[in-house]
Amino acid sequence: MATVTACMAGSCTKSQINYPTAPADNTVDEYFGMKVDDRYRPLENDTADATLKWVDEENKITQEYLNRIPFRDKLRNRLTELNNYKKTGLPWKESDGKYYFYENDGLQNQSVLYRTDSIGGKAELFLDPNKLSDDGTVALTGVSQSNDGRYTAYTISRNGSDWTEIYVIDTKTGELLPDHIEWAKFTSAQWKGDGFYYSAYPRPEAGKEFSNANENHQIYYHKMGTPQSQDILAYEDKANPLHFHTAWVPESEDYLFAFAGGQGFGESLMYKNLKTNSGWTILEPSQNYEISPLGVIDDKLYAKTSKGAERYRVVMADLNASTPQWQEIVPEQDAVLASAQFAGDKMLLTYEKDAASHVYTYTMDGKKLSEIELPTFGTASVWSSRKYPDVFYAFTSFTYPAARYSYDMASGKSTLIGEPEIKDVNFEDYITEQVFYTSEDGTKVPMFITYKKGLDRNGKNPTLLYGYGGFNISLTPGFSANRLAWLENGGIYAQANLRGGGEYGESWHKAGTKMDKLNVFNDFIAAAEYLIDQKWTSPNYLAIQGGSNGGLLVGATVNLRPDLFKVAIPQVGVMDMMRYHLFTIGWNWASDYGTSADSKEMAEYLLGYSPLHTIKNDGTPYPAILVTTADHDDRVVPAHSFKYAAALQAANTGDAPKLIRIDSKAGHGGGKPMSKVIDEYADIYSFILYNMGIDPTKK
Repeated sequence: MATVTACMAGSCTKSQINYPTAPADNTVDEYFGMKVDDRYRPLENDTADATLKWVDEENKITQEYLNRIPFRDKLRNRLTELNNYKKTGLPWKESDGKYYFYENDGLQNQSVLYRTDSIGGKAELFLDPNKLSDDGTVALTGVSQSNDGRYTAYTISRNGSDWTEIYVIDTKTGELLPDHIEWAKFTSAQWKGDGFYYSAYPRPEAGKEFSNANENHQIYYHKMGTPQSQDILAYEDKANPLHFHTAWVPESEDYLFAFAGGQGFGESLMYKNLKTNSGWTILEPSQNYEISPLGVIDDKLYAKTSKGAERYRVVMADLNASTPQWQEIVPEQDAVLASAQFAGDKMLLTYEKDAASHVYTYTMDGKKLSEIELPTFGTASVWSSRKYPDVFYAFTSFTYPAARYSYDMASGKSTLIGEPEIKDVNFEDYITEQVFYTSEDGTKVPMFITYKKGLDRNGKNPTLLYGYGGFNISLTPGFSANRLAWLENGGIYAQANLRGGGEYGESWHKAGTKMDKLNVFNDFIAAAEYLIDQKWTSPNYLAIQGGSNGGLLVGATVNLRPDLFKVAIPQVGVMDMMRYHLFTIGWNWASDYGTSADSKEMAEYLLGYSPLHTIKNDGTPYPAILVTTADHDDRVVPAHSFKYAAALQAANTGDAPKLIRIDSKAGHGGGKPMSKVIDEYADIYSFILYNMGIDPTKK
């Protein structure tokens, strides 16, 4: 039993939490002679009656606690108001000559796909995923139109799962065709003639669809009008059942490319000529480098790659050569090349400098022409193609909702084609600055800090520090309507660009992996110390949040420095570092983490920071912790959060609450219905403010 104390508006109230008894046994694992207790192993069986009973009991306790927060409903209402604005996505042009774009009229659970003959013209509804379920839990995850424009394949996810289904409609009429693909994953439809390539796994064992390890990712070809059972196996690698295999077909449909990943930091690449039906030619044998194709022109593949350039470069390979080799087109620059694409007879390259976007035009032979001027530091996403002259880009920052522009390649002029209108919000009231702080080993780390103008640095400002630090992923500035509810109540939002991410290239990424993973946690701790030292906040008003690998970050950091934080929100986190690789696609993270099976040294290192295994049990006061997960998360299975929460609740870590919020009919986060997103953030922000003793309705 834990005593929960929450101080609100100068007064304190006490209540008791009787945490449920978690299913447990006497499991002890041995790693290179080390014995490791895993008493909550039964919680890995997420369909067992005992686990389901525990989940129900935990959710009941959590909701009872949250229901006592007096301002939660008002905060939820405000989040609803802030999210109720039209959100229009970046347009693109398809093979049927029409422009397509996603749009949400405000509070729709899923954005709707529209098409129009011209930008700004009358829009026609094309696909509405809200009609695919009663509760908005079916998400439209992608569309792919055949090169003749006749067919449009679309992919869906149910309940947030990574499992993908593919459907096909007649592009002109919208008629749903009988073609239906199941048990696909990490794939789109890559069209070739009257069919398409896709990637799928063998049908999983019933009842274990969301937990068992995924093995033998295969590439198939589906011919329109035939059942999936007749699909042709195009590629598999039985010798490496844990590799991903992804197909890509350029617009010419002359080649089939197969990428393989899961073993290293990047992917290998091979291809075959579909005109001659030749065998496979290996272009890149290792999985040590990332490769992103721009397209094929005159039998020459253009690509962005990290091979020979840790901050990436643009290269070309002659596919007709007997031994094709990469030839450099645009060499590595000081900034990281985030994306590259054709734009008519030119290229558009987006670079990240100190985690902010810069977009440049280049000739096909690698000469820089000009820069597209962006409003401030933020994130740009660009659509262009070799087939059409249109260029569109969207720009967003922390206090800059995504605005859409068209760009004229000849004149270099940008034209605003649309921007959101959010009522009762003056974005001029807020400011973002970028600072550079020093981590434990002397490394300079950037961090964005967003707050309301006129804020007094008195050490009493509620501050939310967010981080990720892994898998070569950059955290760049972006807008969130939910975050406005935090900022307008005097909150500070800080986003740290930790090592392990991709902000400064592969060396920055590798500096936060495997035996250097502690650098990530030290960077996060240093960010917190900086915010405290500079009087932005203090430990009584500092919360940390992160999801997935960021959930691991939060869990590990709390165990290392529980004194620094008042509240912690680890979301869908990787909490059991000794066994993560045994579930669904967890094995794919070994390139960043290493595994407990690699060596005694690696097992000891993982055990030394694994959130599940390093919880203090000596009375050290911990911050208030709200763990979040979901029942259909088949990327980071909920067992991670289940076992971590059970261990937290059983440990002697002081009086602050240790709760878990387990969402139903939801997954890792992608495709989550708007209603669920609003409910989740109402709970998170309420929990944070309540435990800081702040009532946002009494400012």
